[in-house]
Amino acid sequence: MKLLRRLFSSSSNANTRTFDAPVQPDESFFVIGDLHGCDRLLEQLLDKIDQANKDGQARLVFVGDYVDRGEESAAVLRRLFELQNTSAICLAGNHEDMMLKFIDQPAERGARWIKFGGLQTLASFGVSGVSTGSNGLALEYAREQLVEAMGDDMVEWLRSLPTFWQSGNVAVVHAAADPAVPIDQQQERVLKWGHKDFTQKPRQDGIWTVHGHTIVDSPTIENGRVSVDTGAYATGRLTAASISDQGIDFLQA
Repeated sequence: MKLLRRLFSSSSNANTRTFDAPVQPDESFFVIGDLHGCDRLLEQLLDKIDQANKDGQARLVFVGDYVDRGEESAAVLRRLFELQNTSAICLAGNHEDMMLKFIDQPAERGARWIKFGGLQTLASFGVSGVSTGSNGLALEYAREQLVEAMGDDMVEWLRSLPTFWQSGNVAVVHAAADPAVPIDQQQERVLKWGHKDFTQKPRQDGIWTVHGHTIVDSPTIENGRVSVDTGAYATGRLTAASISDQGIDFLQA
């Protein structure tokens, strides 16, 4: 009985323990939330960041989900592709994952991607003739049109996107991180798609986690987690977190 009490107590304490590590990045940077084809909002937010980033030294970090749902996915990807020669960091999200799986296996993977916003992405690249009911040859033809419109360089750039970035004790991911696993040993699927314990158990290693993927009404800071996805395509609000050794602030467009 005493052993059971100790085990239960340890489990309970692990779930309720708070996160109290200070924010200590090695550099100042801005983390931009899920874009989902909202290029005009991105342009507005970048203007605000430029005003706040007076010396131009703070890095830009994008959490992924650049495509789908919004109407300007092609414009977003082209803008970010041009930033690859700067210090900006673009992470991979689950929607880039679905898009690449469509490119690799259009007949097998296309229906799912189109259902979750791929139709808008195809349209933004000028690809038509498909719908949520398309299959087989129609999806294969759409894939060929998409790759031609994107260009091989952009496709390979998307394949090369990292799944996390870290500065000091602040890590940026797309969806989540398993709180029981070191941040540099996370499974790729967890970083892109999420983990059941992410919002339930605080990390015990002092690593802050900044993420998107899950829409919140307003950006939040809770138990070492910073949420920046304010659902730009649905709400018209795109958020960036400004992170430095002075703390965390938010900007919105």
